[in-house]
Amino acid sequence: MEILQDILLAVIVITSLLAIVLVLLNKGKGGGLSDMFGGGMTQSLNTSGVAQKNLIRLTTTVIIVWAVCIVGFALTMRFVSTATGA
Repeated sequence: MEILQDILLAVIVITSLLAIVLVLLNKGKGGGLSDMFGGGMTQSLNTSGVAQKNLIRLTTTVIIVWAVCIVGFALTMRFVSTATGA
């Protein structure tokens, strides 16, 4: 069970970093902090509609995998502590 926890923890770390990068790559809707820090100037560099949709799908998938791994890690912690009598 400890090996499963290590694998889940590694996946959580990797998906966390990947989610941060993917969220930052997504196009801002404007009017928020992205405009304040210069995000409004990149309107001419917008990606195509298909690329943006694929980026959103990839971001959503990574975040779902991250959430499932968090729940799985919590469940393994719960059952390991119950099994050891702690």
